[in-house]
Amino acid sequence: MPMPATVAAAPRPLLPGLPRRGTAPPRGRWSASAAASRGVAAEAARRGVREYVEAAREMVRRPDGGPARWFSPLECGGGGGGRLPGAPTMLYLPGIDGVGLGLIRHHERLAKMFDMWCLHIPVEDRTSFEGLVEYVESAVKSEGQRARDRPVYLVGESVGACIALAVAARNPDIDLVLILVNPGTSFHKSQLQSLSVFLDLVPEPFHLTTPQLLNFLTGNFMKMPSTIVERGFSFQEAGQALSEITTSLLPSLMSLLDVLPKESIVWKLKMLRTASSFVNSRLHAVKAQTLVLASWNDELLPSREEAERLRDALEKCRIRNFKDNGHKILLEAEFDLATAIKGAGYYRRSLQTDFVSDYLPLTPDEFQKATDHIRMLQYIANPVMLSTLPDGKIVRGLSGLPKQGPAVIVGYHMLLGFELGPLVTGVLRSSGIHIRGLAHPFMFDKKKEKIMPDPSYYDMHRIMGAVPVTAGNFYKLLAEKHFVLLYPGGAREALHRKGEEYKLFWPEQSEFVRMASRFGATIIPFGVVGEDDICDMLLDYDDLMKIPFYDILDRMLNEDGVKLRTDSTGELKYQRIHPVVAAPKIPGRFYFIFGKPIETRGREKELRDKENAQHLYLNVKSEVESCMKYLKEKREKDPYRNILPRLLYQMVHGLDAEVPTFEP
Repeated sequence: MPMPATVAAAPRPLLPGLPRRGTAPPRGRWSASAAASRGVAAEAARRGVREYVEAAREMVRRPDGGPARWFSPLECGGGGGGRLPGAPTMLYLPGIDGVGLGLIRHHERLAKMFDMWCLHIPVEDRTSFEGLVEYVESAVKSEGQRARDRPVYLVGESVGACIALAVAARNPDIDLVLILVNPGTSFHKSQLQSLSVFLDLVPEPFHLTTPQLLNFLTGNFMKMPSTIVERGFSFQEAGQALSEITTSLLPSLMSLLDVLPKESIVWKLKMLRTASSFVNSRLHAVKAQTLVLASWNDELLPSREEAERLRDALEKCRIRNFKDNGHKILLEAEFDLATAIKGAGYYRRSLQTDFVSDYLPLTPDEFQKATDHIRMLQYIANPVMLSTLPDGKIVRGLSGLPKQGPAVIVGYHMLLGFELGPLVTGVLRSSGIHIRGLAHPFMFDKKKEKIMPDPSYYDMHRIMGAVPVTAGNFYKLLAEKHFVLLYPGGAREALHRKGEEYKLFWPEQSEFVRMASRFGATIIPFGVVGEDDICDMLLDYDDLMKIPFYDILDRMLNEDGVKLRTDSTGELKYQRIHPVVAAPKIPGRFYFIFGKPIETRGREKELRDKENAQHLYLNVKSEVESCMKYLKEKREKDPYRNILPRLLYQMVHGLDAEVPTFEP
């Protein structure tokens, strides 16, 4: 019987020198509408629980006696678009099922980022935990020798996560990146501990009807009724949808008797008990970069609490929480492993992360998530975007922006960076220009995640292409002809004091002009107003410092004392991070204007002179101030500045209608 298309025709040993071909996807301007249509088609084609069960059944029905082995889930070409050059190796270590198809929903995308191999443990195989660790370890050492300049990724589910940790503990000198999905290190605190005893009393095939295994097998299938209700289906539509789902899925679940016979499950649970004890005694030896993905609705393992424990126990560990997902998160439609890796900043193709060359372009799903992330702000602020043509004429829309990079977009940083989301997504949607931002190092600091309410708070910034603000990253972005977003005022401007709205806190030196001229980059000054129309500041930094014990939090937030501007003094030099307390107002509107582009092409020799560069720098600063002055005056003439008339207009013309504004 032929194998499913996504599975290699036969498992193959992992050996150095396997053909690894493919090129990077072509660069180009981005079309939101075209990408959205591709995204719908891609999501429709994505595999889930039913496809996993069918593929697993076909795999285990083959005569596959013998030890565990590796197989490639896709053709070596890495998918239609080709694998990225220098892609690192990813080894997938399965959970209790042992089939090796747990990433079936993610094969196509991951194969473009990694040289992928999956571990298959035959149903009849009884290799011990130590034996599996040694087998995986041999593959890791082989790949480490083959490509010393890049990491080896180990993605492990439950017991597979234990294998990954054991290999890392035994090989602290190999460059490993561990992605642990609901790791089984919490076995001794879980329901699974008593399940193995209970299974001895249950005859086959009724062992699959235990509540724990039903949850393990069905995954997000049990959440489908509530999902259908949330999406607003009618009673008739919901009934028809559930009927189709049940008809198609339940017969497939019965096939799992071949994949998970009772004897195999009992063996795997005993192995998990051994694995958990083995690994927990060696966590101190794990030096690998680690990302723990924890499902808060995991009914098999206390994954939420375990993630926190592992973060404290492991030297280089970050966690990501998924509040609505269950144990089989990798098979659930709402989860994308590649996006999770990107968001955590864990994708790299060399010994150190290169935030420019390792960045992966947005997918339609990621752009949709970015849009959803700011949907409420976008709705209440209803941004107006204006641009300036080369002849100085101001028009609504972005026709005044240059069509090609490199370009440096320089402007005012609104309170708490409210303008960032509408700016980046709005420009991308309207013009296809993907802006890459230079961001404060705080957003990339692992230690700072522990004091954030959500460890993934800045993931969307990384997914959208933000990089730490350094001269090296600025240079690389311009060299690759990107549109670069730069805020000379930095955190001091975005976290300004009371009464300082629309005041620029730029350093005295012309820090970006000469870099821009070196690449002939176009400088685009911009202004934005509207923060005073959505909130009133109640407590600023000066107020917070008067609160007892706040100085403790202040030291935690700024303990590293990062000097972003060594040639400045005082608060501009240190760019301190601190909270701001603000009260919302009846919303007004955001207004953006991009000033007349300033060309530096052909002026490199002229702008090498510090005096000439300083003159242009002051001119750009003056243009930003003029942009904000223009907007503050013009918004007074906007009949739709307040949210109430905008709502009335949209009630008449539709929610997607463009609300009018003042005449430019």
